[in-house]
Amino acid sequence: MSEGQSSARAPVGRPLLSLTLASMMDEVHAHSGAVYLLSPDQPVLEMAVMAGLPRAFAAPWERVGLNAPIPVSDAVRERRLVWVGGEEEMARHYPRIAMALPYPFSLAALPVATPARAYGAVFVTWPGTHPPVLSDWERDHLSAACDRLAVRLERAAEQSLPLAPEPDLLAAPLVGGMAGTLGTVEAARMVARLPYGLCSLDLHGRVGFANAAATELLEVPVNRLLGAQMWATVPWLNDPTYEDRYRAALFSQHVTSFVALRPPDTWLSFRLYPSTTGLSVRISRARPAAELDRAAPRPARGQPRLVTITQVLSLAGALTEAVGVQDVVQLVAEEIAPAVGSQGLVILGSRAGRLRVLGHQGYEDPRVVERFDGMPLSEPIPGSQVLRTGVPAFFESRAEVERLYPALVRNPSAFAAWAYLPLIASGRPVGTCVLSYAAPHPFPTEERTVLTNLAGLIAQALERALLYDAKHRLAHGLQEALLPRTLPSLPGIESAARYLPAMQGMEIGGDFYDLAAAQGTAAAVIGDVQGHNVTAAGLMGQVRTAVRAYTAVGQPPEEVMRSTNRLLLDLGSELFASCLYLRLDPARGRAVMSRAGHPPPLLRRPDGQVRVLDLAGGPLLGIDASAAYPSTEVALPAGSLLVLYTDGLVESPGTDFEDSVADLCHRLTALGDLPLNDLADALIQHATDMPDRLDDDIALLLLQAHAR
Repeated sequence: MSEGQSSARAPVGRPLLSLTLASMMDEVHAHSGAVYLLSPDQPVLEMAVMAGLPRAFAAPWERVGLNAPIPVSDAVRERRLVWVGGEEEMARHYPRIAMALPYPFSLAALPVATPARAYGAVFVTWPGTHPPVLSDWERDHLSAACDRLAVRLERAAEQSLPLAPEPDLLAAPLVGGMAGTLGTVEAARMVARLPYGLCSLDLHGRVGFANAAATELLEVPVNRLLGAQMWATVPWLNDPTYEDRYRAALFSQHVTSFVALRPPDTWLSFRLYPSTTGLSVRISRARPAAELDRAAPRPARGQPRLVTITQVLSLAGALTEAVGVQDVVQLVAEEIAPAVGSQGLVILGSRAGRLRVLGHQGYEDPRVVERFDGMPLSEPIPGSQVLRTGVPAFFESRAEVERLYPALVRNPSAFAAWAYLPLIASGRPVGTCVLSYAAPHPFPTEERTVLTNLAGLIAQALERALLYDAKHRLAHGLQEALLPRTLPSLPGIESAARYLPAMQGMEIGGDFYDLAAAQGTAAAVIGDVQGHNVTAAGLMGQVRTAVRAYTAVGQPPEEVMRSTNRLLLDLGSELFASCLYLRLDPARGRAVMSRAGHPPPLLRRPDGQVRVLDLAGGPLLGIDASAAYPSTEVALPAGSLLVLYTDGLVESPGTDFEDSVADLCHRLTALGDLPLNDLADALIQHATDMPDRLDDDIALLLLQAHAR
């Protein structure tokens, strides 16, 4: 290999990404940031370097798809700067990030791209004190830096220069000694004499220094504290709530505090002072618990605390399992509302410019809530206003809400405080979540942030549920339109029918049945078109219509089946259908049947004996144009019962089909001479109770002959 070839493969010498990111953050006074590079062989962004915070803060997004709903992906995909001006805006547009990082901060994400190619993205963040709008000079500095980085990456790619791995930019570890940490021996002595505890933590939460008062208050030797995370070393601080306070202080760069109980009865106050290199923690004795209870509102004994990140993640997982709107309402009422101390819940939606009450719980008088159903969105009430504007509203007392919205004075509820949370998904409002509290309730900033984050999760679940319910109504409305609304009353024949859709999903089945008069006799049909979709349902409707037409012109059963078979082939459909067609003549006590690959019917004789009618037949409809479907005549004395069904009634995994049909015969015998509708309900109920029932539709048609 020549020297030129060797140097061509040498990696870029300087830490290009780290230097660019550090310079960019310094120019705009950003708090943290990261550089992502686009994978060369798949649409994935991979975090190359992070600065200002531990990578653990962004662990869920170290490797993200280009279509993922996060700012860096949007920046690359849309080739634009993405600005998120605060926690509420984050919750509204990127609820997944807000869920894991419910802290006040701002974020800018930019593409690293030339006109010809995208190389990756950069994001930088600021504490919550940053103005909600990105200034022009910040925008210009960030854009110019990303453009310069893109040009350098383009040159490196042209010269086949790989980028060497670069370490994240974090502050150097703190030295485990007082003099080394504070600079002078005298300063160290002064700190050692302080009456309160003082600790320093690095960006990973590890203790780098602790004075004597801190070790005494924590009751942990200094050698165990140094180099370890405080919540991992001090057993009674091993609580996600306290770790969350550390994360909140670092991310928001706001002073944060909490009070913890050192067993058995000593309360300690922790105050966290953040910087870009770590935290200083002041520890002191707190007032007795009784005084703390009087000084500030705290949850009553037994009430849950405000949700932590861990709880939010758990709730998010639960919300993904909600299918319909009522599932979402029930889940929010049973898990989310109690977790935030709320006693009442209302979920509002809208349709055609009017409010819709989608569900509620916790209200003794439902009329208090239901009076809003159908109210115009223009009505001056907080539920509609929040839905229109997308801005949350918090009312700490009844007096506050009634002063702003006099209309609510009429027919008031028993609640005393409310949080109205906009439910925004896919950039549009889908509803309002109203959390009601039995007593006046303050809503501090942190709680408002958490509630707003939760609203983003609820909104996504509600959007899916609304879409599911709409498709479900459409699918099964179409199904019902293709089936007979009622069965005709025919001389000498009593009938009952049931249709049960598949257990899961919203797919339309191809099962069908029908009953009609046929030139002095009765004609019945039951069938099953292959598939569970609109095509299957449409073909089912055509088959049912065709059978009626062939019946009307007087074709015998075998010819009806042959004509229908040719029709399916002429339609060019790739779907097949099973079918059973019969002519009933109760006056003569006879029935003539023709079968095309359909399960055999059951006949219960007047003496109660049940047998399977083993009919001759042909293949499924839609396979062979020359197929024949011979007919069979059977005796049908008065009192006889014919049971026609589709395979969903009898099939189950691991069970032989003939055994399943035999079991149906036994059930029919055991149920005895029930009224026909009760018998139909009992047979369907048994099928739904089967734990291993196949996810298939069921059609059932019962026909009983009577003397005329």
